Amino acid sequence: MPQIAFPKLLSSQIAFDIARTILDGFDKHYRLFRATTQMAKQRFERGNWKAAQEDARERIAYYDKRAKECVQILEDEYDSDDLTDEVWREVKLHYMGLLIDHLRPELAETFFNTVCTKLLHRTYFHNDFIFVRPATATDYIEREDTPATYRVYYPAADGLSFSLKRIVTNFQLQTPFAHLDADLAKVEARLLEQFGDMRFEPNHQFQVLASLFFRNKAAYIIGKSINGNQEMPFVIPIIHNKNRELILDTVLFDNMHITVLFSFTRAYFMVDMDVPSAYVQFIRSILPRKPRSEIYTMLGLQKHGKNLFYRDFLHHLKYSSDMIEAAPGIRGLVMLVFALPSFPYVFKLIKDSFPPPKETTKALIKEKYQLVKNHDRVGRLADTLEYSDVAFPRARFSEDLLAEIRRYAPSILEVSDDEVIIKHLYIERRMTPLNIWLTEAEQKGDDAAMEHAIVEYGNAIKELVGANIFPGDMLYKNFGVTRHKRVVFYDYDEIETIVDCNFRNIPQPRNEEDEMSAEPWYPIAKNDVFPEQFGTFLLGNAKVKQYFMKHHADLLTAKYWQERKDRIVKGKVDDVFPYPQSIRFGGG
Repeated sequence: MPQIAFPKLLSSQIAFDIARTILDGFDKHYRLFRATTQMAKQRFERGNWKAAQEDARERIAYYDKRAKECVQILEDEYDSDDLTDEVWREVKLHYMGLLIDHLRPELAETFFNTVCTKLLHRTYFHNDFIFVRPATATDYIEREDTPATYRVYYPAADGLSFSLKRIVTNFQLQTPFAHLDADLAKVEARLLEQFGDMRFEPNHQFQVLASLFFRNKAAYIIGKSINGNQEMPFVIPIIHNKNRELILDTVLFDNMHITVLFSFTRAYFMVDMDVPSAYVQFIRSILPRKPRSEIYTMLGLQKHGKNLFYRDFLHHLKYSSDMIEAAPGIRGLVMLVFALPSFPYVFKLIKDSFPPPKETTKALIKEKYQLVKNHDRVGRLADTLEYSDVAFPRARFSEDLLAEIRRYAPSILEVSDDEVIIKHLYIERRMTPLNIWLTEAEQKGDDAAMEHAIVEYGNAIKELVGANIFPGDMLYKNFGVTRHKRVVFYDYDEIETIVDCNFRNIPQPRNEEDEMSAEPWYPIAKNDVFPEQFGTFLLGNAKVKQYFMKHHADLLTAKYWQERKDRIVKGKVDDVFPYPQSIRFGGG
C-alpha cells in the first residue's frame, strides 16, 4: 500500500510574514480598485464622462503599482539568502491558509503569482512555489455578512409591471428619469413578445445582478428570466437624453447582442463586486460559451483574466498536436505574427529592427499598445494580452518558423532542447484580415458581403475618430473581420490620437512646375494628414470604390476630420451603442 506523505508542521515565521505581506498587498489593491469602481455610479449620474474615462484608465494601472510596491517591501525586508526553497514552499502553504475565508481567493492567488514571479527566476514558474492551478474553490463563497450578488423578483405574484419598476428603481440612481413608466411599458411589451403565449409559472423569477455595469456613457442592468424550464437573459441599457434625464434605451435578448456587449473589442466595465467569482458565474449562466478568462477581463480584472487564459492555453497545448505556423495575411514591417491553427488567437512579436519607411522603436510600439489598453476601444480595437517569458513546446515549431524569428527578432528568442521561450509577445483574438475577406467575397461574386465589409470598415474608422483615435495606417490588411462580421482595427504601431493630428487639404499648385513635380512642393510636418490622399491607397478596386463613395466619401475630406477633432477638443464624448440602432426605443 503506497505511503501518504503529509507536510511537516509549518515552522517558518519568515514564510508566514511573507504570505501575510503579499495578501495585505492584494487587499490594498482591491480596496483601491473597488473605491474607483464605486465612483462610476456618481460619474454616470452627473454625466461626468471625462472623469469616468480617466478613472477607467487609471484603474488599469492599479494592479502593477500594488504588485511593485509589494515586491519592493519584500526585497527591503528580507535577504535573498534567507529565502530558501523550503521557505517558499511554506509561503505558499501559509497563503492557502489565509485564503480559507477570503471572498476573492482566485484573484489573491493571481496576485501571489505576480509577486513571486517578479522575485524568482522563471525556472520556478512551473513548480510548487506558485499557483499553477487554483488551490481554493470559488463556488458558494458568499457569506451572510456580504450583500447578495443578485436580487430576485416574482412577476407572477407581484405583476410584471411592478416587478420591472422595482428592478430599475432598486438601483437608486439619483438622476431623474424622463418618462420611466413609458419606457417600462416598452420593456414589458418586448418581454411579452419574447415570451409569446407561454403562461407564467408560479415560481417565475427575474434574477438581476445587484450592481449596475458602467461603461462609456451607459449603465447596464444584467439579468435573466427563469420561467419553468425556460431561461432568457436580458440587458437593459440606461442612458442620458439631451436634457440630461435618464431613459431606458432598449432591452437586449438576442445572444449575439449580449455577446457583443461583452466583446474583447470594448473597454472594461466598472462594476462594484464583493464576490467577483459569483458575478462571473452569473454571466456564464447567460453566456455559457464565453470563457471565464474573458469575463474576468471585461469586469476589469484583466490580470486574473490573463492567468486563466494562460491556463486554458496550456490545457489546449496538452490536448492538441498541430504545428505553430505563420499567420495568414500580408507580412508586416513591424510585427511577426504566428498562430496555432486549432487555437483562435494569434501571437505577435515586435521585430528587433524596422526597414524604411517605418520610423519607430520597440519602446514606442509598446507605448501604442498600452494606449489601446487604456483607451475606450468602442468595439473597434482588439484588446491584447501582453506576456513575458512564454514557454512553447519546441516540437511544435518548424525549423523555418524558428529561422524567421531568429532573423527578425533574435533578442526575444531562447531555444532549448524542449522549449522555445519568447521573452515578450502579445496575444490577440484571431480574425480574418479585411483584405482577404474582400478578395474572397469578390471571387465568390458576393457583392452584398463586399458592401457590408466596406460599410463596417468606414463605421469602424468613424467610431474610432469619435473616441479620439486615428488609425494611422488605414490599409485593409490592418483591419480584421470578427465572427459576428464586425470590422475591427488591430495594427497599432502608427496609431495616434486625433487631437495630435493636423488635417489638411492639399494646397493648389502655384504653377505648372508644381503640378508636374514628383515630390510634394509644399511643406509637410510630422503629424500632417491629407485625407484626400486616402483614396490612392484604398480605392484601387472598382467595386470597393463604389461602395466606399456611396457610404463614406466624407472620410476623404479634411473638413470631416477637422470637425471631429474640434468636437473632441471641446470635450464632447460621442455616444457609442454596442447594439443595433434598429432595436432602440428612440426615446432620446
